[in-house]
Amino acid sequence: MYFSTIDFIVFFGYCFIILGLGLYIAKRKQTGDSQGYFLASKSLPWWAIGTSLIAANISAEQMIGMSGSGFAIGLAIASYEWMGALTLLLVAKFMLPIFLKKGIYSMPQFLGMRYDERVRAILAIFWLLVYIFVNLTSILYLGALTMETILGFPLIYGIVGLALFAAIYSVYGGLKAVAWTDVIQVGFLVGGGLLTTWLALNAFSGGKGALAGFFDLYREAPGHFEMILSRGHEFYYELPGIGVLIGGLWVANISYFGCNQYIIQRALAAKNIKEAQNGLMFAGYLKLLMPLIVVIPGIAAFGFGADLLRPDEAYPWLLGEFVPIGLRGLAFAALIAAIASSLASMTNSTSTIFTIDIYKVHFNKEASEKNLVLTGRTVSFIALFLAVLVAPQVENFGQAFQFIQEFTGFVSPGVVAIFLMGLFWKRATANAAVWAAILTLPTTLLLRAFFPELPFLDRMGLVFVLLCGVIVVISLFERSVDDPKAIEYKTGMFHTDTTFNLGAIGICAILTVLYLLFW
Repeated sequence: MYFSTIDFIVFFGYCFIILGLGLYIAKRKQTGDSQGYFLASKSLPWWAIGTSLIAANISAEQMIGMSGSGFAIGLAIASYEWMGALTLLLVAKFMLPIFLKKGIYSMPQFLGMRYDERVRAILAIFWLLVYIFVNLTSILYLGALTMETILGFPLIYGIVGLALFAAIYSVYGGLKAVAWTDVIQVGFLVGGGLLTTWLALNAFSGGKGALAGFFDLYREAPGHFEMILSRGHEFYYELPGIGVLIGGLWVANISYFGCNQYIIQRALAAKNIKEAQNGLMFAGYLKLLMPLIVVIPGIAAFGFGADLLRPDEAYPWLLGEFVPIGLRGLAFAALIAAIASSLASMTNSTSTIFTIDIYKVHFNKEASEKNLVLTGRTVSFIALFLAVLVAPQVENFGQAFQFIQEFTGFVSPGVVAIFLMGLFWKRATANAAVWAAILTLPTTLLLRAFFPELPFLDRMGLVFVLLCGVIVVISLFERSVDDPKAIEYKTGMFHTDTTFNLGAIGICAILTVLYLLFW
């Protein structure tokens, strides 16, 4: 795809703005202590929490991977976004109050408080492996693939370049630099993403406008606007009908938005519980908007009859075909904004978990604040280096978004079972949680081997139920009273203010309308 001089000016201007802002914040607000580095000195307001959460969430796996799934499957893949909005409300109301009351830095740290250090270590190691070898690698690969498609950069150059770009400010500045640059990044992401969608839909209508293009696309490809796939659908395995709304997608979403360090870390850095909850509610509204940016472009590419080697080429193809010279720099900057912010967030969360849950607990219990920050920075570099080495291997998979969902889904049921039972059942014991963690992967693999036709979201839901049963049986066998480390609930703990409540009603109403329209 040809880039004009103005395209390059816009794109590199964006890069300089982000790097400059990130380094400025890192230098100006650097406190030198672990709370400043890992939790932004607990100073984030609601709007920074919401935008930073979305910037961390929307990355190449959505912009590229979900557009690829939109091309192959259709609007049904948007359930990950729309149901995610509802999940954020539940996390904000019922999980955040407990996490913030405990004053935790990381999610494994909470498990150590609720259960014991065995559970903390097991889940910390799991998250480190997933972040480095699944999430970071896939983000780097998809971002580099886009740069190769659009700019002609060799894949490995794009992988190394993106890793260096994210590292320059995030490794030095920590969560402060990441969160505040995310506010700018989301502006590029939403603005550039909506621009790409508008141009594609306008072109589909023959210049009659984006709204006309949407209706034309709906008439041309009605099968790509079904939210609930029938059992005989080609992609029923990925999105199993009504089971998406009442089954395993809840496990995936609670794991991602409620138990996932690099998402929930923004809320842990909030000024107070009110700011944290309203930040997640604000992020919920942004999630409702995301399918317009990350799914509709893929459907548009399908409607145009794009001849692609693989679905993940849909978004780059659209940029090359319908975004005119002079605006390509902005659209491409939006994509790189999504990639860079997620890389920075993932890297910071990886360093947080290793430093707080592995290094400080098992290697240096008396580590100074300066030593903790230095360890965090070192781990960030190592994580990115490993991801750079592994990223080229992602090319061997098909739809990258589905690859990420299924592989993280191997262990998500155990994570959610351990968290939910620990949060809301006082009898749950540490030994029961350990066994749930141990049995998660074998149970998933056995079901996958003996029931290969079972959709992976349904499999996740079934494994979750089985593991909850394991926790109940072992806990009841071990003791007949509440666990000594059980959560103590106080009156008003789950109270939310009027702003949050009205915002939550709005999200639920919009979701109801969307699913009724595209059922």
